Amino acid sequence: MTLDCVAAIKAHHSSACAGDAEAVHQIRVAITRLRAAVAFFAPIVADAEWLRLKKEIAWLNGPLGAARDSDVVMEYARRKRYRAWSQRMIGEQPDQRQVRNHRRLVRCLRSARTQRLVAAMARWIRQGAWLERYRRRQDAETLQSYCAGELNRWRERLLRKGRHLKTLGASRRHRLRIKAKHFRYMLEALTETVAPWSRGEFHGLHRPAKRLQRALGDMRDLERFAGLASGSPQVENGKRGRKYPPGYRNRREKMFDAAIAAYRDLKHAGAC
Repeated sequence: MTLDCVAAIKAHHSSACAGDAEAVHQIRVAITRLRAAVAFFAPIVADAEWLRLKKEIAWLNGPLGAARDSDVVMEYARRKRYRAWSQRMIGEQPDQRQVRNHRRLVRCLRSARTQRLVAAMARWIRQGAWLERYRRRQDAETLQSYCAGELNRWRERLLRKGRHLKTLGASRRHRLRIKAKHFRYMLEALTETVAPWSRGEFHGLHRPAKRLQRALGDMRDLERFAGLASGSPQVENGKRGRKYPPGYRNRREKMFDAAIAAYRDLKHAGAC
């Protein structure tokens, strides 16, 4: 599972350096999956070396996140529905930011620091001191019991944090989205690594977690795009521009409704 994450980073490295938005996204997904796996098995695997790697991963994730956010904003700006509004209210800002962020990312990806990080991650996964602790708890019954307990704890945390979803501010919604993403990724990973469980058994939890993550992510992307507009409406040819993109409020409300529905389904799904 974790070695697959390192392999994905290597596989998409060249394409990301060439400006491929999907490759940048896949590297971010690989890093998030790796961090989720370590967080899930933290009592067994977390050690001093991981803490050092975690800091280096955070350094790399900064330019990766900025480049990904720029790509998403540009995707919004190019949509037929938003194209005229974007040109009037935002102008060339998204293009300039995308170029700047991708140049910064390329410098990071091609640096010796990133090469050392990827090699260190692979070495820690294959030869880290955590392996001995993991082997002592490797029997199927103990592992399955641990995973079920952690999944239930993560689910309860998700439900607790999202209890007042309708009134959560942007930063707390973002943290909830990250937790939903980690929960989803671990459900996917465990269907491949813990033999007694199948995807069907996790379907009732996985589907609402994925929907919750995506609804909150779409809302964050739309809000970021709308936030690029100037504070006051612009006037062009005697017509006052709209501060928000066309259909913004209705679209945002639908995303909120989708997130709340996913939250309710996750709550009703029950524990593992």
